[in-house]
Amino acid sequence: SMMVSTQSTGILFKDIMPIFNDPDLVRDTCQSLVDKISAFGKPDVIVGIEARGFLIGPIMAQQLKVPFVPIRKKGKLPRDCYSVKYEKEYGFDEFDMQVDALKEGDKVVIVDDLLATGGTLEAAKMLCDKIKAEVFAHCVIFELEFLKGRDKLKDPVISLVKYD
Repeated sequence: SMMVSTQSTGILFKDIMPIFNDPDLVRDTCQSLVDKISAFGKPDVIVGIEARGFLIGPIMAQQLKVPFVPIRKKGKLPRDCYSVKYEKEYGFDEFDMQVDALKEGDKVVIVDDLLATGGTLEAAKMLCDKIKAEVFAHCVIFELEFLKGRDKLKDPVISLVKYD
């Protein structure tokens, strides 16, 4: 089975790693997301969230022929960064994005592996907002619909696999 669930502190983790055993499946998964994005527009940039957004984001950016921009946990990126603090299921965390990573008006799609409560994607959007980039979609492989993360996000959510 592609999906493996593990319990940890009451949080359900969906494991995307088996996808990466199959290069064709990796390409096809990313291409499926790219195809769905086209219904909403053409991004100037793909923004990926550490860490699993780094696994699919650069591939999607390559397929779209656009740059990839990373959002990282606080203190990992060189040079000046915008920072945003956000609440997670188990406390607080902080994200950074380099101040020159995006330009005002850039059309952005934010990529991560999973939509749960939406806190992580919401924080990523807040960083894009600081630069006045336009987030027009959030893009994930898995969506845990019962956590209603989609309701928290103002922008369309693209997901391949939904769990209710």
